[in-house]
Formats: sequence, structure tokens, C-alpha cells
Amino acid sequence: MTSSVSRHALLASLALAAAGSAAAQDMIVLPEVEVVATAEQELKQAPGVSVITREDIQRLPPANDISEIVRQMPGVNLTGNSASGQYGNNRQIDLRGMGPENTLILIDGKPVRSRNSVRMGRSGERNTRGDSNWVPAEAIERIEVIRGPAAARYGSGAAGGVVNIITKAPTDKLSGSITAYTNIPEDGDEGDSRRLGFTLAGPLVEDLSFRLYGNIARTDADSLDLNRDFAASPDAVPPAGREGVKNRDINGLLRWDLAPQQVLELELGYSRQGNIYAGDRAVSSSGTDLLAKLADDGAETNVLERYTASLAHRGDFGWADTRTLFLYEGTINKRLNEGLAGSTEGSISTENGFSTATLNNYTANTEINIPLELLAPQRLTLGAEVFVENLKDPFAVTQSTATGGSIPGISDGPRATSARAETYSFFAEDNIYATSRLVLTPGVRFDHHSEFGSNWSPSLNASYELFDGFSVKGGIARAFKAPNLYQTNPNYIYFTMGNGCPVNFPSLGSGCYVTGNPDLKAETSLNKEIGISYNRESFSSSLTYFHNDYENKIVAGMVPVGLASRRGRVFRWENTPEAVVQGLEGNLLVPVTESISWNTNFTYMIESKDKSTGQPLSLIPEYTINSTLTWQPGEDLSFTAGLTHYGKQEARTITGTGADASGSELWDRDPYSVVDISGSWTFTENTRITAGVNNVFNKQLFREANSSAAGANTYNEPGRSYFVSLTAFF
Repeated sequence: MTSSVSRHALLASLALAAAGSAAAQDMIVLPEVEVVATAEQELKQAPGVSVITREDIQRLPPANDISEIVRQMPGVNLTGNSASGQYGNNRQIDLRGMGPENTLILIDGKPVRSRNSVRMGRSGERNTRGDSNWVPAEAIERIEVIRGPAAARYGSGAAGGVVNIITKAPTDKLSGSITAYTNIPEDGDEGDSRRLGFTLAGPLVEDLSFRLYGNIARTDADSLDLNRDFAASPDAVPPAGREGVKNRDINGLLRWDLAPQQVLELELGYSRQGNIYAGDRAVSSSGTDLLAKLADDGAETNVLERYTASLAHRGDFGWADTRTLFLYEGTINKRLNEGLAGSTEGSISTENGFSTATLNNYTANTEINIPLELLAPQRLTLGAEVFVENLKDPFAVTQSTATGGSIPGISDGPRATSARAETYSFFAEDNIYATSRLVLTPGVRFDHHSEFGSNWSPSLNASYELFDGFSVKGGIARAFKAPNLYQTNPNYIYFTMGNGCPVNFPSLGSGCYVTGNPDLKAETSLNKEIGISYNRESFSSSLTYFHNDYENKIVAGMVPVGLASRRGRVFRWENTPEAVVQGLEGNLLVPVTESISWNTNFTYMIESKDKSTGQPLSLIPEYTINSTLTWQPGEDLSFTAGLTHYGKQEARTITGTGADASGSELWDRDPYSVVDISGSWTFTENTRITAGVNNVFNKQLFREANSSAAGANTYNEPGRSYFVSLTAFF
């Protein structure tokens, strides 16, 4: 082996204990002379990859959801599911402008899909917080943010990218911590946050160890008075602020070292997220007295309970190493019934109308990594996966057909409440050290969906070191996303009496239906990126151009496919022809002194639009700059100052019905900046305090409508707040 390959082999040996999904907790280290990095590990050196460390989380801990930290990475924004502005304060992780539905969340490499239990509205919105808040911050070892072609290996739902939350692993010595956190806004109309969490890990007996973490947290909802100035009338319910959330989490893991290089892990987890209602509704109506009452009472109007059980095996057999996983994820989604039609969409009509949707997901996957010496050192990865999803949502299929009339082929009476899909996948990747400076990672993934047939996802990533520290990296991959179980279910019906009909096909007097479409095609994208990086000692810099050609994005159709018996027009979910996303990402890390470092990244969106309409795929800033200055005068003391600047956010020029936007619907959101400061001090051997101020200069922005009636002004940017976090550890 050349000396360069030997260096890569040593780094790969260390990475096996610190990087990857299931490998994140692995204590096995393979002999360095026989190892090159797996394809998965090499892909994590691609241009569109960022890592948030445990120290980063400690310096600026999130008030509740880790999306608050992830948003500071290049290529990341927080948006709703579409550009409509509905549920604008339920902001989720949006990678490279592809929308939250194309961001796959993983916990230790295991897919998280609980949000799929929440029905999708006509505009492509789910009333959900997303899946980034199932692990308390204190239990996280690091977060990997993987964007672009490197994410294609993870299958459906990763077209935008992947956020992999790596939890703290069992240890060979008993250790633990308990953390108390509080965040108090200066504006009394904004919700406080507080949480109490613990971690505990260590050996039980020889070859048997454990890890346990738990969390109790609450963020209060914003007051109805927060956005009062933007109410439709003095007596109307104003646009909703940010909902609150009550979290309960408990997770336990047992690790059995069967042999020196054989590990078996059993993990069980339970989480509960209950909202604290803030008056949200999908449409820009004036609201109702009931909505105001629910918000004033701090009522829980929806609760998600998530149950997980997994069994994982990892082993090194000398000639190869393997990983095998069996995962069950169950979600119970209980919520007050929200309207399924027109002006009532997303609104609650009664305090007693709770219904429950149940989603059960089953995943089994395995992979084998084989080191080879064929012309060049390489490591071949072969894998397979089976994924089964079962959804039962009795309420979502109850929309009446009395007004518009019977829909051909769909029952007027009780309709089937369940939907099911199966996906069978195979993948192969090869990490090839072609020369001492050139690394090639070709790959291919095959997915067969029980409803939508087969999909091939080939990929090629490459890295070439021109000279020491300076590299050119690039990749191209085809990614896909299968339609969700609501979009494909003909029994799931949306109805509008008239105003929600497409402008080119108005109501004939009996309104319009939108039904599920079992003939949909999977969404696909061709993701390309090329970048340069220069890394020497503590200095690091990179610049990346990315371009995604997005095809068959699924939207509510704008052309009727038939008539109901009372002349109600019938539409259905359809694939749109093409969309495009392209932009630039950059990063610069400068060691100012031995104790001061300055880290800056930026994202510039050249375009993100549906080619057929010219409309944005999601409401994101034209550019974003994140800059952080960290000073560590001593081992036990550090200070952090962070600046985030958001460029202009442009409004849609066409409404969801195809009409030209006008008046306030065209309002943009002007550029603005947020500055945060914090300090962390380990003042005894086992006690650390972190305190700081968020949004130091109180740049507070308001949500001016519950939908796109105020253009891009669809969310609240909270004002100045103060936080303290106290951790005792041993």
C-alpha cells in the first residue's frame, strides 16, 4: 500500500468507532493494514456533509428541537412543507430547497417516519412538527447533515438529504448526567421553555453494558395576543403564533459483546409529543370562538406517541464485517378532528371529536463490507432492505359526497380505512482508492415498491487531491421518493365548495373534489454537485455548487379527471413535469489564535422553482450566512457569539388555485439578522453551567396571516430571550 492509502486506512479504522449509522456506537477497531474506509464513510467526506458535535450543542443548546441547531449548517433552512404558508410556524428542516418531505431523519442510522401518520392537506402541508425532536439534546453525541448525491444511498425520502442523529453510546465505566434547562423570552406573549433530562451508561456484568436516557420538556405556546396587530378585524382570532409542545422520552439500550468482535444490541424507546394549541388553522379565515378558547386554555389538540424496538448485530469476521438490523416503529396519532373540506380545512369544530390514526413501520436490513485488493485497494458494500408500512386513519376517509355527488369508482358510504405499502431494496457500493490521490465511490440502489414498481438509483462520487490539503470533489446520483399513503389512497377525499377550485376550472355549482391517485409515479431527482476544499491543520475551507433536476413532484391536480353525479368536478393528486434547484454552499474555518476560532458558512439559492409554474418549491431565503466566533480561554471555559443573516424571501406570484397573486399576497420578507451569545463554564469537576442570550438585538418578526395572504410573512421569528442550562455529570 502507498503511504497515502495507509493514512486513509488508519483514519478509516478510527472512523469505524466514531462515524456512520449503526457503526456510531461500535467499539470494534479493524487492523489498519487491512482496512480502507467503507463507501458510506467515504461519502461522509463529500462536499455536502456537515457535522454538529456534542460541544456545539453544549455551547448553544436548543430550546426544544434540534432543528434550531441544524438550521445553522450550510444548505439548511426551516420551512413548512410547501410554499403556501399554511402551518408556517411548524418549521421543519429543509435541505437545499427540496422541502421537508425530502429530508430523511435517522436516529443512529434508523429511519424515523412518524410524521407520515399525519394526513396531507390539499396544498401539500401536514400539520406536524416533523421528526427532528424525538431525541433530547443531552443524549446526542453528534448530528450528521448529509446533502446532495451522498444522501441517495439511503433510499426513498432522502432526495434533499439526511439528518442522522447519533446518540451517546454505552461506556466501559459507569457515567451519567442530569441537565436542567430554561429559556425565558423577553416578550411575555412568547412561550417559555424548560426541560429536565438525564443520561446513564456503563457496564452491568462482563460483556454486557447499557445506555439509558430520559427527558421531560415543555415549551409553552405563544399567546393569541402576539400577532394581534394582524388580525382580520378587532374581534377576529389573529394569525397563530408558535404552538407549544410537551415532550416525554425514555430510551434504553442493552449491548452484549458476544465475542471480541461480535456485538448484539437491543433498544427500546417510547416518546410522547403533545402540542399546546396556539390557534393555528390551515386557511386564512377569521377563526372561531372555539379556536380562541382552545388557545386560551392551552389545550392539547394533537398527541403523537412513538414506540420503537430494534435488534442490531455487528460483527467483524476478518475477511468482512457485517451489520444487520430489525426495527419496529409504531406511531399513534391522536388529534381533535380537523376539517377535510374548503374553509374548514385544518380547523377544529368540536372539543370532543378526537380520532386516532395508527402507523406501523417494519424495517429489516443487512449489509456486508468486504475489503478487496483488485488492481487497487477497495471496499465493496452489498446490502438489502425490506420496509413495510401500515397506516390506519378512520377519520381521514369520512368526507361526505352529498354535495358534489357520487365519485365514479369510490363508495359514498363507509370507505376502507387502511393503506399498506412494501418496499424491497438492494444496494451495492464500492470505495476504490484508484491512486494515492484519487478515490472513486460508484454505487447503485434498486427499490421495488409494491404500488409503484421499480426504481434504479445509480451514483458516482469522486475525490481528487491535487496537492496536500487541496481537493476537488464531486458527485452525481439519482434519488427518489415514493408517494405517501394519503396521496395514493382513492378513499382519502378533499372537498371544496367553490373557492378552492382551480381558477381555470371553476365550480359548476357543486364544488370540487381532490382524490388519491393509485397511478402516481415516484418523485425523482438527478442530484449533482462539484466542490473544492482546502484543509491544512486547523484551517478549513470549501465551496460547492449543487444542481438538482426534480421530476414528477406530486401536487393536487389542476385539471379535472371527471365529474361526480351532481356535477362536482373531480381532480386528483398528479405528478408535475419538472422543477429545478441549484445553488452554492461555502464554508470557512479560521483559527484566529490558539484559543479563538472563527467559522462562517453561507448558502446562496440560485433558483428553486417548479418549471411549469415558475413558483418556488418552498419559501426560503435567497441566501443565508452563519458566522460563529468561539473563544476558549481555558479548558473549562468557553464563549460563543453567533450571527445568522437571512436574505430576502420572495412570495409566490400564483395562488394555490392557479390565480395570479395580488396585493398583500405578493409581500416579500425583507432581509434580517439574528445574533446569539453564550458562555459555558465547568466550575467544578462535575458541574457545568451554560448561559446566554438569543436574538441579542431583538429582531422580532411576526406572522401576518395563517396562509399566503401576507406573502412570505408566514412565520414568527422570536425576539430576545435568555437561557440557562445546568449539568451535573460523573
